[in-house]
Amino acid sequence: MKTNRHNHLKELEAESIYILREVAAQFERPVLLFSGGKDSIVIAHMAWKAFYPGAIPFPFLHIDTGHNFDETITYRDALAGRLGVRMIIGSVQESIDTGRVVEEQGYNASRNKLQTVTLLDSLEKYKFDAAIGGARRDEEKARAKERIFSHRDEFGQWDPKNQRPELWNIFNGRKQPGEHFRVFPISNWTEMDVWQYILQENIELPSLYYTHEREVFERDGMWLAAHPCIRRRPEEVPELKRVRCRTIGDITCTGLISSEAYSVENIIDEIASSRVTERGNRSDDKRSEAAMEDRKKRGIFKLTIYFLDRRNFPLAQI
Repeated sequence: MKTNRHNHLKELEAESIYILREVAAQFERPVLLFSGGKDSIVIAHMAWKAFYPGAIPFPFLHIDTGHNFDETITYRDALAGRLGVRMIIGSVQESIDTGRVVEEQGYNASRNKLQTVTLLDSLEKYKFDAAIGGARRDEEKARAKERIFSHRDEFGQWDPKNQRPELWNIFNGRKQPGEHFRVFPISNWTEMDVWQYILQENIELPSLYYTHEREVFERDGMWLAAHPCIRRRPEEVPELKRVRCRTIGDITCTGLISSEAYSVENIIDEIASSRVTERGNRSDDKRSEAAMEDRKKRGIFKLTIYFLDRRNFPLAQI
């Protein structure tokens, strides 16, 4: 049983590393949009393996909402230092300050949606032409429609009806000027695959993924962090609970779950018995039935690795 699982993970890893190398070969401006979540961490780990003993030949890009968990930022900076990669920061707060976006108001205000403009501005600024993302097809029905090489038009928009066939793992990255691709090397992975791989590779994760004590309050059947960036209603009284994050994003939309999982093994057991999907604790997906697909059509996505022009970022500087 253990051997079968090991072989299964090796096959998934080999496919993902092949995709990473294929993007490096096909595109000119290779970056890794780093969210601090487990999927982006796994892809960063495989990028290190894909190009070892050389350096990772692209920088990381983090779209910072300004409402991130402190643990995410601490982990992000430490990982960039360990891997020796350049970390580029796209600031949603800067987009607000310059009038590029208008901050939402009210109890359900979130900066999660505002990331789209900051992201597309970053793509334009650095002229990225390929983006490797951490979305998986098992997460959400809109993501199940994605090709591994997912074409975006000159406005960064996704048309699910205008994607290219991918027979025999042959990927077509040809594009017109101004267009780019999002590439998802872990499309065929499941949440359980990711956690088993983390266990196998002994990958370090942010402490948020493990059980810890935190002040939270209940809203719409979810536990949200009691943080100053979230405006609470009078009846939403914080309480101290033992919780963990199953998925990590902006504080305003990241639900926490009651948990006693102190290790990766505990988390695997917890997921195996869960009847709630991974994104069932993301409030941004509950705004409408097609919330994720709408955001994807406008240009939002999860983890991304863009390949930068090596003339601008020589390998020795990355």
